[in-house]
Amino acid sequence: MSDDNLLKRIVQDPKVMAGQPVIKGTRLTVRFVLNVLAHGTSVDELLLEYDGLAVEDLQACFLFASESLGDVEFMPLVAEAS
Repeated sequence: MSDDNLLKRIVQDPKVMAGQPVIKGTRLTVRFVLNVLAHGTSVDELLLEYDGLAVEDLQACFLFASESLGDVEFMPLVAEAS
């Protein structure tokens, strides 16, 4: 599936979840999905828990996060000697 088609699965609407990016047709925010996966929920568990959710929706969350970070500059943290 192309990046454009994946990203069409993520929408933002000020009337849904205060405008946070969500998986289209759901109230599942990208942040929530990435957070539960980061804390050990498996893809299979997530798909079983939320009927209608597809693997492509999860891929779209990862791609959206990656694209969102594309323009962010990170500064290395340097410990200062006391």
